[in-house]
Amino acid sequence: GFLHYMVDSCEFNSSKLNDIEYIYSHYYNKLEYIRFSSSVGKFVGYTEVGIKNAERFNNGPEVITRRAQKESYCFRNVGNDVEAALTKS
Repeated sequence: GFLHYMVDSCEFNSSKLNDIEYIYSHYYNKLEYIRFSSSVGKFVGYTEVGIKNAERFNNGPEVITRRAQKESYCFRNVGNDVEAALTKS
């Protein structure tokens, strides 16, 4: 069978809120074909299908929703993640 899945992640190297990057990716059979990155601010396609979807997503409400996810998804948990990392070091 085929496997399609999406992944949300937050990448950060410090506790400064401006340094956090929110990434949302779509995969099909372990191949990433489209990604939204908060540092770029739009969807980027990596395959022919991904490029077509990126154009469609960037012209629709999906891009606005993903831009807001950095605050609602990442900022809410940064304190917990930093605290957990500091207690291990």
